[in-house]
Amino acid sequence: MHPTKLQNKQQSPRNHVADNDDSPPPSERRSDAALLSLPGDWTSAPTTPSSNRLRLSKSLSRSASKKTCSICLATMRRGDGQAIFMAECSHSFHFHCIASNVKHGNQICPVCRAKWKEIPLQGPTLEPPKGKARTNSLDWHQNNDFMTVIRRLPPARSNSVRNAAPLFRAPDPAVFNDDESLDHEIDSTEKKVSDGDDGRRKVTVLTYTEVPSVAKTSVSDSFTVLVHLKAPLSNSWHNAAMSTKITQTPRAPVDLVTVLDISGSMAGTKLALLKRAMGFVIQNLGPNDRLAVIAFSSTARRLFPLWRMSESGRQQALQAVNSLVANGGTNIAEGLRKGAKIMEDRRESNPVASIILLSDGQDTYTVNSNAGSHNYQLLLPLSIRPDEASGFKIPVHAFGFGADHDASSMHSISEISGGTFSFIETESVIQDAFAQCIGGLLSVVVKALSVKIECVHPSVRLGSLKAGSYRNRILSNQRIGTIDVGDLYADEERDFLLSMNVPSETSSNETSLLKVTCVYNDPLTKESVSLEAKEVRIERTDLARREDVSIEVDRQHNRIRAAEAMAQARTAAESRDLASAVSILENVRKALSTTVSAKSHDRLCISLDAELKEMQERMASRHVYEASGRAYILSGLSSHSWQRATARGDSMDGSSLVQAYQTPSMVEMVTRSQATLLATPSAQRLLRPSWSFASQPKPR
Repeated sequence: MHPTKLQNKQQSPRNHVADNDDSPPPSERRSDAALLSLPGDWTSAPTTPSSNRLRLSKSLSRSASKKTCSICLATMRRGDGQAIFMAECSHSFHFHCIASNVKHGNQICPVCRAKWKEIPLQGPTLEPPKGKARTNSLDWHQNNDFMTVIRRLPPARSNSVRNAAPLFRAPDPAVFNDDESLDHEIDSTEKKVSDGDDGRRKVTVLTYTEVPSVAKTSVSDSFTVLVHLKAPLSNSWHNAAMSTKITQTPRAPVDLVTVLDISGSMAGTKLALLKRAMGFVIQNLGPNDRLAVIAFSSTARRLFPLWRMSESGRQQALQAVNSLVANGGTNIAEGLRKGAKIMEDRRESNPVASIILLSDGQDTYTVNSNAGSHNYQLLLPLSIRPDEASGFKIPVHAFGFGADHDASSMHSISEISGGTFSFIETESVIQDAFAQCIGGLLSVVVKALSVKIECVHPSVRLGSLKAGSYRNRILSNQRIGTIDVGDLYADEERDFLLSMNVPSETSSNETSLLKVTCVYNDPLTKESVSLEAKEVRIERTDLARREDVSIEVDRQHNRIRAAEAMAQARTAAESRDLASAVSILENVRKALSTTVSAKSHDRLCISLDAELKEMQERMASRHVYEASGRAYILSGLSSHSWQRATARGDSMDGSSLVQAYQTPSMVEMVTRSQATLLATPSAQRLLRPSWSFASQPKPR
């Protein structure tokens, strides 16, 4: 039977879906899920038998006009130009939100978890052949933005194969060695791109002395030299911000394991937005990248094995993530154990590997919250803890979600493993936070970078290395120092301050202080790269003269001074002395304002001051500190200690230092994330889909 013609949604409200006489009684209503995927290959709705009705919500009743869509959180109002779907369990959603949700196999209400007997399908928006006008095959009104077909679900199929997108509900295997094989062939054209300009693919090393010259007769015991490193540009990012798929230019492929909290506190909006954020991650991984998903609550389960994100892999990953249901406790240690086991058991390895951990609660199974001190190291499996021989193994990038997560444990996990800690204060920022993280991971151009500093002049000795959380050491003779930097994202920068003595010099017009060398691996070519030694010299003059302090050196002194003040303030705050904590931050703000770089209106100094002020405000009371101050400071410390961008607070915008470490690839991925969401001036900016079924072109 030919489907019935749908009336325009602006007509009489009598046609509201709720008027259906065949809706099951409340006793039969039961279910999960949420908006997940980006615009994809829309499936045309099939022609249905007469018993399966076509429905379109025309407007909301007076009582429903103030409701919000549980998926996108936007208000559902009469006459706002969007169709409303009311499910058989009486919960209402924007049609385009729920249609995207059920498209990937969900049969459950995101609000009450009732299992639906009928699901909405997106109506066909057919792309016409070239030279022909668009046709409306079902004779629907052309000004309808959304159309819906209600289709009765068939019985569940008892068996499935990989092409049918299994949801992996079977018990986890003893060994996770079922990772999908790698295929990293690069054609001749791509090889030319990657091997073309060798100079542009090398790390840049620059050095700065605190002053350009020192008098010959002068002696200094604490002379500062800045070593500045900058990673090469990536070939993978060329105006790709608005494209629907990541560019195919060669880059180092990634093995990514996401460990996701699905405890009871994640139910509702949190889980819906987590699914949408994971959908963004999945859609932006390339065919050589591999993804695995661990879901944890009271226990942990591998939801999806380490498989390549080909077209079929993406669809299966989307369906697996969309099957998540929130319940139970919070066992972070078990989630990380399984995530680490996937990395440990895999038969093959991509050049870049990382774990993303997200939780909104506190581990109640491994760490005793009532104990006087917390051994957060117990949360991290031995297999991915760093050791003296190999250093960091698999970094864990931790995301603390909301006001109730354990920021101290999440920060410790990331710090021990070599990852970063981000504080997602507002639920709406989760997708942008994930986008920034994967924007970096998908642009790694340097692996296992090691810096060696050797004294040249026989009387020069190293005093200290200011390297944040990077493992560094000075040999007992104080003539050689090393810094293990590890991986660098494209265009990422690192700054390290070295302190040493400068002896008197009577026989020469310059003194050779240091020699800096770097060794690292190129993750794309898998070649070892050794950079030519960079020698640091200081001019020696006959008479002492006033020298201008290097802005570059002064700027980094300010950064380190601010980070040290943050750590001291946090210690005072944890001792319940908020007044002292605020005073520490205020004093360092005053000190920074008198420096050379601050007086020259250096952008880094301006953002440091803004960040310190924000931390002061988040220590206004014990309640404010517990709710957001601790997490905000720890995320800041993580960012400074690794000199890497973290998400902080309730926005990815603004002038805070969180943006100072952003790389071009991070910025572009965040821009891409925001382009998928409606840009409105209201607080709903990051919560509402930025596409509509009727207006968007069919993806290529």
